[in-house]
Amino acid sequence: MIQSIAGELAGGRLSDRRPFRAPHHSASMAALVGGGLKVRPGEVSLAHNGVLFLDELPEFAPAVLDGLRQPLEAGETVIARANHRVSYPSRVQLVAAMNPCRCGMAGTPGHTCRRGAACAADYQARISGPFLDRIDIRVDVPAVSAAHMIGTAKGEPSIVVAARVARARAVQSERFERLGAAGVHTNAAASSAIIEKIVVLDAQTKNLLVSAAEKFNLSARAFHRVLKVARTLADLGGNEQVARPHIAEALSYRVGFG
Repeated sequence: MIQSIAGELAGGRLSDRRPFRAPHHSASMAALVGGGLKVRPGEVSLAHNGVLFLDELPEFAPAVLDGLRQPLEAGETVIARANHRVSYPSRVQLVAAMNPCRCGMAGTPGHTCRRGAACAADYQARISGPFLDRIDIRVDVPAVSAAHMIGTAKGEPSIVVAARVARARAVQSERFERLGAAGVHTNAAASSAIIEKIVVLDAQTKNLLVSAAEKFNLSARAFHRVLKVARTLADLGGNEQVARPHIAEALSYRVGFG
């Protein structure tokens, strides 16, 4: 329906594949979030129930990225005009990629940036704290040398990973069905109240989470998102209870970035 409104479908075609959208970093607010003279859905709505991939994240205009905050939080985009108001569904999985600094070489063995740490700090500062707060998992990927690419052992096959993810999603869907949470099928979509109900921590684990929240000044949003990620890690491992290692790993994805 969204693609039809946007004129993305030709000849009455239909698709059963989840959307994948990868807009260029020069995209305007109207292109990414929606709007324009004749209101149209933006990329975040065209990616509804699929993936929105933002490559070279800091190269997007800061105001455009901040325009995604409400869609990412609420799962919908509201565009208000003087004479009408339009709402488009925008529940997406946001995936973003970026270089550590503008020159792209920070952290590379044998390379020293001429501007030093300021190069990475200034580049990463283009992404606002409130926007970054809405990204649950942040992973630093070190540079890969030719030696690492040649003769390395093969990783876990995608089909094995997909099966583990499917099992975890089935567990989550059954859990929320038992709780009577209508329309909730994954931990990510659960409210803070529900997450606090299904994540019961022992004293040691709770102390770890509270200490980390105070040390790293986690917002209320970040606190509950750590619980969601930890619950998902436990589901992937087939564990009934969320334990200290799950909380520690979830925290490392949030505070170990930058």
